[in-house]
Amino acid sequence: MSDLRARLAACTICAERFAATATGHRPNPVVWFRPGARILIASQAPGLRVHEANTPFWDQSGKRLRDWLRLDEATFYDRHRVAIVPMGFCFPGYDRSGSDLPPPKVCAATWREAVLDYVGEVDLTVLIGGYAQKWHLGTKSNVTETVMAWRDHAPRIFPLPHPSWRNTAWLKRNPWFETDLLPELRARVTEVLQ
Repeated sequence: MSDLRARLAACTICAERFAATATGHRPNPVVWFRPGARILIASQAPGLRVHEANTPFWDQSGKRLRDWLRLDEATFYDRHRVAIVPMGFCFPGYDRSGSDLPPPKVCAATWREAVLDYVGEVDLTVLIGGYAQKWHLGTKSNVTETVMAWRDHAPRIFPLPHPSWRNTAWLKRNPWFETDLLPELRARVTEVLQ
């Protein structure tokens, strides 16, 4: 493991913040990248299941995302092909009502540039959710508007909604996502990994 990856894996800058959440957990940065990956998945932050498994998208959201990309598990988790770099590397915890907390800004401010430099140039960047889209695209629009404008960024960048079950209603209200965007994304994934 490189020095950068080792330092990130040992990061505890949010320990007090996480201890004060409803989950009262310790930091556990999920580090899943290597130089030379062809696809970068920029997401929000690990969920509780990912925190416990220490593997990104190790939940139902991951199954849906792999389906969207048409990638099997082995390819998706091959760090030589796919780098998974969230805006926050640790599970941020839940608030008192059980809702996900946002990724702490200090994480991206501390690690993001160095990690992206370490990964290097990629052929395809998949931006999942508003936090990643705002950081990478500098957009001020909401997720729906950003994803609707996907053609403005393709074929190198594809903005996506989060693949959570909570977005099932969004998918039903926006059928163009499955009929127009996903076929183009899948074709690009195939092209990039050949």
